[in-house]
Amino acid sequence: MSFNIVSTDKAPAAIGTYSQAVRAGNTVYLSGQLGLNPATGALEEGFETQAVRVFENLKALAEAAGGSLANVVKLNLYLLDLGNFAKVNEIMARYFAKPYPARAAIGVAALPRGGQVEADAVLVVG
Repeated sequence: MSFNIVSTDKAPAAIGTYSQAVRAGNTVYLSGQLGLNPATGALEEGFETQAVRVFENLKALAEAAGGSLANVVKLNLYLLDLGNFAKVNEIMARYFAKPYPARAAIGVAALPRGGQVEADAVLVVG
């Protein structure tokens, strides 16, 4: 099976040795997104602003792959502070409707660039 690299300037450029997203057949793997502003590369201020940017970045990548967040079947959230669990659920509800994707929310000790939240996703497109 062949695969294609998916990229867009509407999401931050990769900050390491990875692609923004990879499409293999009808499955698209979105790399972890931090709350980085794609225009400036700077980390947004505060948890809520970072979380919104994370979902906006995932949305931009999903669209670049020919889909949308409605096509996400698996989402992984990485939280520096699990005390933000309820807030991230509230923000996620702005971007996803039922039926929601499968999801994990994982507490971590640190994230790149001092981020407070990161997410990666898998989507299936037609």
